[in-house]
Amino acid sequence: MSARAFRRQLVSRAMTALVVVLSLIAVLALVVILGDLVVKGASSIDWAFFTKSPVPAGQAGGGVANAIVGTAIVVGMAALIGVPIGVGGGMYLAEYGSGRLGFLVRFIADVLNGTPSIVVGVVAWTFIVKPTHRFSALAGSIALAILMIPMLARTTEEMVRLVPNSLREAALALGYARWRTSIKVVARTALGGIVTGCLVGIARVAGETAPLLFTALGNLNFTLSVTQPMQTLSLQIYVYATGPFDEWHRLAWASALVLMGLVLVISLTARWVTRQRYGRVR
Repeated sequence: MSARAFRRQLVSRAMTALVVVLSLIAVLALVVILGDLVVKGASSIDWAFFTKSPVPAGQAGGGVANAIVGTAIVVGMAALIGVPIGVGGGMYLAEYGSGRLGFLVRFIADVLNGTPSIVVGVVAWTFIVKPTHRFSALAGSIALAILMIPMLARTTEEMVRLVPNSLREAALALGYARWRTSIKVVARTALGGIVTGCLVGIARVAGETAPLLFTALGNLNFTLSVTQPMQTLSLQIYVYATGPFDEWHRLAWASALVLMGLVLVISLTARWVTRQRYGRVR
């Protein structure tokens, strides 16, 4: 083996080892977070934790049923608002976004993707909460949808651009209108990637706290009214973690574990959808 080939092999092995070490460090961070949550929060999870509402401050017991239901309502409404707009915007950018309007929409989406969530919360408070003089779950859902839309738009655009042009040309040759081709052929072909992007976007906003502090505010009572303040797991964690009672701290760790588990389930579902999609292609 020549000296040049030996050096190449040595550099290749060194870079491979470096990548492995960095990958392990990235995985280690997740393992440490999960391990810490399990150690401090798993013992506090029982049936009452999921079925009971919080008890008065200083008392033992209670649960976070109000926050679990509130998370489902707030995030669910955010998805109902954000998914159609985000996916529709992504389809437009991929299929018709080559002009100035497409450039403008793409630029705004990129800027919003980098905007801190607390800024979105302040804007939602200014234009929704302040004029109506009321904090509400609906205002929180709109704030989360604003965070979700640009992410879904850019993800959908990238997924749709991966669809071969030959499929579009075949559909147009058969007499399909361009809009019908985009919906019936292109969207169906990219459906796996679009669904994955939607699930990742939902997981992204499920743990947001800052926008909800300015909009949903939080509510220690159980409520299903979207026009009233509503508690979510992220808000519950914030209140309990910063409170003075050990019982609150215990429930905060348990709530954090449940929220982390929810995000992991959504992320794993996104991975499963992607695997199913590529499995069908093969």
